[in-house]
Amino acid sequence: MKPYYKELLILIFIVLINILSVAKQNVSYGQAAFDNISYDERIKTVQLYREEWNLSYPILRLNSQEKLVLHFDLMGDHSENYYYTFIHCDKDWKKSNIYERDYLNGDPNNPIEDYKPSFNTTTGYYHYKVSFPNDRVSITRSGNYVIRVYNADNPDQTVLTRRFMVTEDGVRISITTRRPMMTDNNNSRQQVDFIVNQIGKNIIDPYRNFYAFILQNGRWDNAKKNLKPEFYSNNELKYNSLSDKNIFTGGNEFRYFDIKSLRYQTEYVRSIDFASPGFNVFLFPSENREFKPYFYNPDFNGKYYIAIQEGRDFDTDADYVNVYFTLPSKQRISGGNLYVSGALNNWNYNPNNLMTYNPQSGQYECTMLLKQGYYNYEYAFLKDGTTDGSPTVFEGNHYETENDYIVLIYYRNPQERYDRLIGMGLANSVNKPSN
Repeated sequence: MKPYYKELLILIFIVLINILSVAKQNVSYGQAAFDNISYDERIKTVQLYREEWNLSYPILRLNSQEKLVLHFDLMGDHSENYYYTFIHCDKDWKKSNIYERDYLNGDPNNPIEDYKPSFNTTTGYYHYKVSFPNDRVSITRSGNYVIRVYNADNPDQTVLTRRFMVTEDGVRISITTRRPMMTDNNNSRQQVDFIVNQIGKNIIDPYRNFYAFILQNGRWDNAKKNLKPEFYSNNELKYNSLSDKNIFTGGNEFRYFDIKSLRYQTEYVRSIDFASPGFNVFLFPSENREFKPYFYNPDFNGKYYIAIQEGRDFDTDADYVNVYFTLPSKQRISGGNLYVSGALNNWNYNPNNLMTYNPQSGQYECTMLLKQGYYNYEYAFLKDGTTDGSPTVFEGNHYETENDYIVLIYYRNPQERYDRLIGMGLANSVNKPSN
């Protein structure tokens, strides 16, 4: 056999192995979109944010010195061995058709070695932490990513998945938020207009290959997706719509409570009781704000942070407590379910944050196991057959409400096999926009 044919056969064999590897991954992960999900009920308080800034959004700039850090707790008195890996996704959060070696530099599977037990808490747990990129693995392409944590003894057993984004910062995005003028109910909504500047001269068909997404307060359940530009001229893409495709309900300022201390009752905390095996925190009954006038109150736009007053290490000294939410209502609202909503449950709607109606007491009730800290939340009504919760019922909507808006710009080059995230912009509906 000639050397040329031998090398060709080896090359074909390598290509087939790679194709089978990707096919195996696709079968394993399926075609469903990845989401922020904990698959083990023992996993609590999962947070992913920029290192040193625990209220930031999980976004990295490609080839920068920035890092993200993942925190989570395993409830119980015994540790387990966990590994993590990264999955590159398309703009719709489905697995991309590129190989790990195309977007990772280093070992794609690594152990989480930073973990330690809780200290002096009524509820025992192990706290895990990992920051990335690190000496073992780094990311080489922009786009949507999922960090997947799995059990070392069973690699197919996913423990949790969390979304994050890596942006090239290749374009400038000018964002303006305003009260809509050409729509019904403009007293309750906010419109997000933006212009994408300096998109480059080698862009192929911007109307077809550019995709814009808008997130309100970092949420994906009510995101505006796959928006197309209204105009393209002078190396700019303009998204200034007269339709409702870039209009959000304003919502209201978030409710909050402070459980950093279990010795003192803070605002909105009615009582703190200890009943073995742990603490119970009862909040004052919430008021119905649906028809009340708007009132500005500083908040964290649905986020929370872990903290304690009596202790040193927030990660391991903070205790877990049962928090009791009550919302008076003369009757159960039909056509859907009510949830305690916010980053405290990753903006998801499941039994952990479901409000149940008690006809005897005439109120909605919910109990959540939460780690000590400071929390924002709201009540969201999820209509039957929908996936995005609305704060209209019990909360009200106001165009004056302070909200964060993140604009993400994806570009799909027909000659490439993945969606690049070429730019990100962040603006606030009250404060001066950032470019």
